[in-house]
Amino acid sequence: MTSPFASDAPKDRALERRAWLLVGFTWVAYCLNYSDRQVIFSIFPILKFELHFTDAQLGLTGSAFLWVYGLCSPIAGQIGDRFSKRRLVALSLLLWSGVTALTGLSHSVGMVLTCRALTGVTESLFVPAAVALLANAHRPENRSRAFALYGTGQLAGIVVGGWYGGFVAQEFQWRLAFYSLGLAGILYCFPYFRFLSRFSEEAHVETKKSGSVLAVTALAKIPTYLVLCFVSSVFNLTLWLLYTWLPDFLYEKFSLSLADAGYTATVYLQTASLVGMLVGAALADHLYKGWKSARFWLIAIGLSLGAPCVHLIGNSDSLFFTKLAAIAFGLVGGLALANLYISSFDVVPADTRASAVAFMNLAGYLTSGFAPLVTGVWKQTVGIHRMMSYASLLLVAAALALFAAVKYLVPSDYKRVH
Repeated sequence: MTSPFASDAPKDRALERRAWLLVGFTWVAYCLNYSDRQVIFSIFPILKFELHFTDAQLGLTGSAFLWVYGLCSPIAGQIGDRFSKRRLVALSLLLWSGVTALTGLSHSVGMVLTCRALTGVTESLFVPAAVALLANAHRPENRSRAFALYGTGQLAGIVVGGWYGGFVAQEFQWRLAFYSLGLAGILYCFPYFRFLSRFSEEAHVETKKSGSVLAVTALAKIPTYLVLCFVSSVFNLTLWLLYTWLPDFLYEKFSLSLADAGYTATVYLQTASLVGMLVGAALADHLYKGWKSARFWLIAIGLSLGAPCVHLIGNSDSLFFTKLAAIAFGLVGGLALANLYISSFDVVPADTRASAVAFMNLAGYLTSGFAPLVTGVWKQTVGIHRMMSYASLLLVAAALALFAAVKYLVPSDYKRVH
C-alpha cells in the first residue's frame, strides 16, 4: 500500500538540499564578515607608526566596533523577526563591505574609529537574521551541524583577516587590505542575493509563538535564556581579548614578524576551533534526539575545560606551549561555539529567534567591548598575561552558572514552549 505522504518525499529532499546550500552561501558571507572586522588587528604596529595611535586608541578600535554592534543588535533582531531575513542579510553584506573599503581611505585616528563604528552598525544586521534563517531551514536534530558549518566561516574569516592584513601590510600597503576585502564583499552580493531571492523562508517551527509585539518582553521571562546571555558575555569577552591582542602579544613577547604573529595568533586557535565546532555539533545533534538538554551540557563542559587553556596562552614561557594551549582552547571552546546560539532555540518562542540571537549579541558584545580597550589601557601596568588569567576565572563562573541552570531551569523552560 502506498503511503499518503510518499508524494511529499521529493519535496522534502529538495528543501533539505536547498537548506544545506543556504549554509554554503551564507558561509562565504560570514567569512567576509569576520575578515573585515578582524583585519585591523594585524596592523596595530603600523597604525601606531603611521597614524600615531596610542595603545588605548588601538584597543578602542575593537571596543568601538563591539559596543556599537551590541547596541544595534536588538534593533536588528526585531527587524529580522518582522521582515524578510533574506533581504536583510544581503543588504548587510553590501553595506559593511562598502564601509570596509572606506576604512582604507582613513588618514586619522578619528576616521578609523568612525569607520569601525559604522562597521558595527552594518554588520549587526547580519548575524541575527542569518542564524534565524538557518534555524528555520533545518530541523532541530540538524541545527547544531548546520550552524557549526556556517560558524566555521567565522574561524576562516579570523584567519584570513589576521594573516591577510599582516601580509598585505608587510609586503604592499595596509590600505590595500581594506580595499580588496571590501571589493570582494560587494562582488559577492550579486550571486548571494540571487540565490536568496529564490530561497523560501518557510520555517521548521517546533516551539510555540510568543504573540508579543516586542520580542524582549517574551525573552526576559525565560530564566535559562538570561543565563545564556551571561554565558555569552563572558565567552565573547574572552574571545575578543584573544582576537584583538594576541597578535600584538606574540609580536612583542616572542619577537615575531607581523605576518608570523598574525598567522600564529589565528591559525592554531581557529583550526582547532573548527575541529571542536564540528565534533561538538555532531555530538550535540546526536545526543539531542534522546537528551534535550545536551547542547547546554556541552557548552558548560567546553567553558570548564577552556578556562585553564586561556591562562596558559598568556603565561607559557615558550611559543611551542603557547601554541598547544591555543589548540586546546580551540578544541574545547568549539563545543560552546557550535551550540551557544542554537541552544537558545530550545527554550525561546519560535517568533523570537532573530531577537534571541540579537540580545545574546548585545550581552556578549557590550561586555566584550571592554576587553580590547581595558587591555590597551592596562597593557603596561597589569599586562596582557594577567588579563588572560582573569578571563579564565570568568569562564569558570559562567560554566558553574550554566551547570546550575541545566539542573534547575532548563526542564521547565523547555516544557513551557513545546
